[in-house]
Amino acid sequence: MVLCPGSRNAPLAFALQAADVAGQLRLHMRIDERTAGFLAIGLAVSSGQPVPVVMTSGTAVANLAPAVLEANYARVPLIVISANRPYEMLGTGANQTVEQLGLFGSQVRATISLGLAEEEAEQYPRQNSVWRSAVCRVLAAARGTRSGNAGPVQFDIPLREPLVPSLDEAPLPAGRPDDRAWTATQYATLDVPLDIDLTPDTVVISGHGARLLPELSALPTVAEPTAPLHGPALHPLALSLLKPKQAIITGRPTLHRQVSRVLADPDVTVFALTTGPRWPDVSGNVVGTGTRAVTSGAPAADWLARCAELNSVAEAAVRDELAAHPKATGLHVAAVVTAALREGDQLLLGASNPVRDAALVSTPRPGIRVMSNRGVAGIDGTVSGAVGAALAHPGRTIALMGDLTFLHDASGLLIGRGEPRPANLTIVVANDDGGGIFELLEQGDPQYAGVFERVFGTPHGMDLAALCAAYRVPHRQVDPTELAAELADDAHGLRVLEVVTERSSLRELHATVRARIADQ
Repeated sequence: MVLCPGSRNAPLAFALQAADVAGQLRLHMRIDERTAGFLAIGLAVSSGQPVPVVMTSGTAVANLAPAVLEANYARVPLIVISANRPYEMLGTGANQTVEQLGLFGSQVRATISLGLAEEEAEQYPRQNSVWRSAVCRVLAAARGTRSGNAGPVQFDIPLREPLVPSLDEAPLPAGRPDDRAWTATQYATLDVPLDIDLTPDTVVISGHGARLLPELSALPTVAEPTAPLHGPALHPLALSLLKPKQAIITGRPTLHRQVSRVLADPDVTVFALTTGPRWPDVSGNVVGTGTRAVTSGAPAADWLARCAELNSVAEAAVRDELAAHPKATGLHVAAVVTAALREGDQLLLGASNPVRDAALVSTPRPGIRVMSNRGVAGIDGTVSGAVGAALAHPGRTIALMGDLTFLHDASGLLIGRGEPRPANLTIVVANDDGGGIFELLEQGDPQYAGVFERVFGTPHGMDLAALCAAYRVPHRQVDPTELAAELADDAHGLRVLEVVTERSSLRELHATVRARIADQ
C-alpha cells in the first residue's frame, strides 16, 4: 500500500497507519504522487498483486495520470484511491475541489465511488455491507477476474469533516468469518484455441505480456527482453535476411523495426496469440487470433538451420563490433549488465535505448525476471518502479536506465527516514549526457546536425554523484570492466553505479553491425 500525505485523505491515513502497525499490510509513504504511482506499479508487477495508492483530492489525483496510462496498456492492477470532497461541493468554489470522479476516463477498468459515510452508528451494519461489496468490486475489476483484462481502477472516496478519529468511536462491524471475501468472484477463463500449420517457414515474435507457449518450442523466436523465449533464439537483426512465410505474435511487440516490417508484409500470414481480450495488429495483417495454438505439421529442417545460422552471425557481429569499438556505449553497458545476471535476479530496463540494447546483446534466460514499462513505453517513473520492484522481490534487483530517464524520476530516490528501503537494488545509469536514442532515429541524420544537439540531444551536464548525495544514496562512477566487478556482488541496500558513455558514434556503430550481418 502506497500513501501520499494530505488533509482530505486523513481518515484513510489514520486507518492505514494502524493497519501497518498491526502487521496487516506494509505501508510506503511518498510525498510525490507521480512517484507513488510508479512505485505501486513496480510493487504490483513484481508481486503479481493489486497495489493501491492513496492520495488527497485535487491535483494530487491528476498526478497519477502517467501511471494509470502505463497500467492500462500494460494490464497492471493499480488501484487509485482518491479522497474527495463531498460531491455537493463541486462547482461551489470550494478549495481543492475538482471533478475528479471519472478523471481517468477510458484509461481505467472501472470508476467506483464509495459514497459518503453514514453519520449514525446504527447505520454502520448497512454501510458495512455496501463498503465491503464495493471493495470486492474494485479488486475484481483491477485483477480482471471477470474480464480476463487486469488494469487500473479509480476508487473515489468522498469524506466529510471531521477528518480525524474520535477517541470514543463505536467498534466497526467485521467482515465475513475466516477472512473470507465479502463477495467472492471466480477468475474467468479465456481459452481460445487457434489452429496453425507450422509447415510454412514460420517465426515467432514474442512481445511484452506474453506467456510461455510450449506448443511453439520448435520455432525460431525473436523475443523481447521482457518476453519468454518459446523456441530457438533468433536475433532481431537477422530478420532482414530472412523471408518467412508466416509469423506468430505472442504478447505485444514494441521494439524492433525489423519485426514491424515482417508483420506489415502482405505476403506473410500473421497470427496473434494473447492472454487477454486485445491483440496487436498495427498493420492490419492478422488473419486469426487466440490464446493458444493447436499446431499441425512441422517446420522444415533447412528453415531451422538457416535461422540458427543467421542468429549466430548476428550475435557474433554484435559481439565483435562492440569489442572493436574504441569507446563505451549503452550497448556495452547492457552487455555487462545482462552477462552479470544470475538465477533469481530481477532486471528492470528503462525505456528508450536500454531495453533495445538488451535485446541486441542478450536473449531471455530462465530464472531471471525482466521488467520494463512497455505499456506506453515512456521514461516516466522508472526509478520509482525499480524501487517498488525491489521492495517486492526477496532477491537481487538490477535496474538499467539512461541518464535522462534517471533524471526524469530522480525523486524516486527520496525515501523517508524509517520507510521500507530496498535491501538489494543496484541502479545502473548509462550516462551519455542526453538522448542517445535520437542519434539512431531519422532526426539523428547528419543533415540535421545543426539542430540536433539542442532539441534532441538535450545535454544537461548534471553531476549525478552530487544528485545522489542529496538523496543520501551511495554512488560510484565506473567503467564497463569495473561495472562487471561491482555486479559480481550484491548491493547491500540501494546504490547507483554510473557509467559514462558516448553517443555521437552510436549511429555509425549500429550501421556497422547491420552491414556486417547483411554481408552474409
